[in-house]
Amino acid sequence: MSVFRLKAGSSSRVCFENTCFEVKVADTAEKRQRGLMYQESLAQNEGMLFVFERVGEYSFWMKNTLIPLDIIWLSSDYKVVDVQTALPCKADSCTSYIPKAPAQYVLEINANLASDFGIGQGAKARVQ
Repeated sequence: MSVFRLKAGSSSRVCFENTCFEVKVADTAEKRQRGLMYQESLAQNEGMLFVFERVGEYSFWMKNTLIPLDIIWLSSDYKVVDVQTALPCKADSCTSYIPKAPAQYVLEINANLASDFGIGQGAKARVQ
């Protein structure tokens, strides 16, 4: 099984059966920590792919995130293990979104697009 690797600062595409997203890749601790914080908008076909070195239960929160997002956790073989819609949070104490199963990749896209495109548990992604 291959592990997805990109050069620093690169972008890529994550595709599902009915759609593709142009994604920025967050493959360092610093990039993963910042994520989509302070970003005021995201085009419908854009997102961010978080790449982790190993499979784990990676939780996300929305502190300083200005737009609602769908958080899609992907296994090491790019199958969706969980999808949750997360709302912006400006408070000091924000909800943590915890996946139902371990994952190695996490895709963030605009809220409700996962359901609009039929992206749910068991769906298979292609990363290009």
